[in-house]
Amino acid sequence: MLPTKWLKLISAFAIVTLALAACGAPSTAQPTAAPAQPTTAPAQTGGGKLEIFSWWTNGGEADGLNAMFSIYQQKNPGVEIVNATVAGGAGTNAKTVLKTRLQGGQPPDSWQVHAGKELTAYVDAGQMEPLTQFFKEQGFDKVMPPKLLEQITYNGEIWSVPVNIHRSNVLWYNIKIFQENGLTPPKTIDDFFMVAEALKAKGIIPLAVGGKDKFETPHLFESVLLAVFGPDDYPKLFQPGADWSDLRVRQAAEIAKRMLEYSNSDRSSLGWADAAQLVLDGKAGMTIMGDWAHGYFISKGAKVGVDYGYAAAPGNDGVFMWLSDSFGLAKGAPNPEQAKAWLALCGSREGQDAFNPKKGSIPARTDADVSLYDEYLKYSIKAFGSEKLVPSVVHGAAAPEAYMTEYGNALNVFAGDLDVDAVVQALQDAAKDLK
Repeated sequence: MLPTKWLKLISAFAIVTLALAACGAPSTAQPTAAPAQPTTAPAQTGGGKLEIFSWWTNGGEADGLNAMFSIYQQKNPGVEIVNATVAGGAGTNAKTVLKTRLQGGQPPDSWQVHAGKELTAYVDAGQMEPLTQFFKEQGFDKVMPPKLLEQITYNGEIWSVPVNIHRSNVLWYNIKIFQENGLTPPKTIDDFFMVAEALKAKGIIPLAVGGKDKFETPHLFESVLLAVFGPDDYPKLFQPGADWSDLRVRQAAEIAKRMLEYSNSDRSSLGWADAAQLVLDGKAGMTIMGDWAHGYFISKGAKVGVDYGYAAAPGNDGVFMWLSDSFGLAKGAPNPEQAKAWLALCGSREGQDAFNPKKGSIPARTDADVSLYDEYLKYSIKAFGSEKLVPSVVHGAAAPEAYMTEYGNALNVFAGDLDVDAVVQALQDAAKDLK
């Protein structure tokens, strides 16, 4: 039976996000006691093939995906699963491959897409099937927070099935290094630079940053923007007509430049997981990354609270920057019945409780078995229900794909040249794509 506390927290999120939709600004959740209802069992199919397209190739994300494949095969023993993964965090490489396939009329049966603005481009291109009736048949509309349903609803239809919720703005640190040097996780930007200087003096890389996956510096920058603008003004940056000439944008760029000057010089050749590994290996003190890093650490046999610790990114205390992975159904899918069985599993309690503890994310459903989730994930579940909520731009929740591309390009160039004037101008230019 689901603990009442968890039900209260998730229900609270639903209420607060409805308020957000109304006023365009984040607020704090209020608990309710409304229980969730169980959904119907996932559909079964008699054979054939199923192609699933994603970018989950690292550690915990691959483990989580395989856990769901195992359940799918138990329920659909005659179906051959084609695991079409393309490496590259945040889907930067996968989306390029997917775009080519879709334009060529060769869609996979189902593909990974972030809930939120990201999926609207696929809908506008006529590449996805609506899932509103499917949601009702499976009962998913009864067990997912209204805000999440809002994020997957466009033009009056639901278009994808969320499988999780991630936190983007997390600082991960090496506990042994911090203890040996008498350090505590930095809460503010000023704290960060004091800790960074202390680590640098000891010959330790203060901040591990990747760059090979082409989302790491843009990811770092969104947490800096949040620290500078605060939870009320940060979401406004991604609304049509946003004012990127605000002097706080330059302030954020200057902070990001200083942060990168404390990072590893080979960041352009490392992925986000490589950066996380530097922390595990004791070569770096900190990294700022989404909680899929938690899944990566687990997959390496590391223990939270022993080998690594966690805190909100500097200046982000009390604010949960969220995103959600989901799967959609391709228009013209080669194997639609097998794909629907997959989507039924993605939205089921069984599927989400198998996937999320390994992935390092919390369930999208309100009736998950919280006893299956570890110390960090219980912390994240609590934070999700009690902290202010803002959407991630890098991971598709806040802005459409065209803007995300321009934003990412600007920050990836900045990661190499650290030119504040240039990145501020590029971000102002990118804002023209906000719709």
